[in-house]
Amino acid sequence: MDTNEAMKLSNQIRETAYAIHQYHGTGYLEKVYENALASRLRKAGLQVEQQHRLIIHDEDGTEIGEYFADLLIEGELIIELKACKSINDEHKAQLLNYLKGASKEHGLLINFGSYKFFIKKFAKSEKSNPATKLTSFPLPIFAFLAFFRG
Repeated sequence: MDTNEAMKLSNQIRETAYAIHQYHGTGYLEKVYENALASRLRKAGLQVEQQHRLIIHDEDGTEIGEYFADLLIEGELIIELKACKSINDEHKAQLLNYLKGASKEHGLLINFGSYKFFIKKFAKSEKSNPATKLTSFPLPIFAFLAFFRG
């Protein structure tokens, strides 16, 4: 998936997730938000896998464990969802490890648990290994304006 396709897909997911945040608010368990996002993205025609199994291998190829990514979109973009008061470094590390373990380049970390909507896009950097670069993008203008409507 090239960068333009990843950004277009990320924007579509961001807008959908924000609409869910506006409608449902905070207070549900993570699974409720996962189901809502999966349902809406499928209705939009996207391929969505929930609780996608990621097998982790050691350097010699030995299977050493597994993780389950909350959502895998179009077979390329991993979404890690949270329903907590704030995002911390462990949450970011979790998504970065999922990207590494699944050999994927793009991921989104979304938190539905705070009154302030949170989303960050992560992209593995091919230029420096194993470093990653963090890319974030602002809410769309309509979302910004939604805060000021009565």
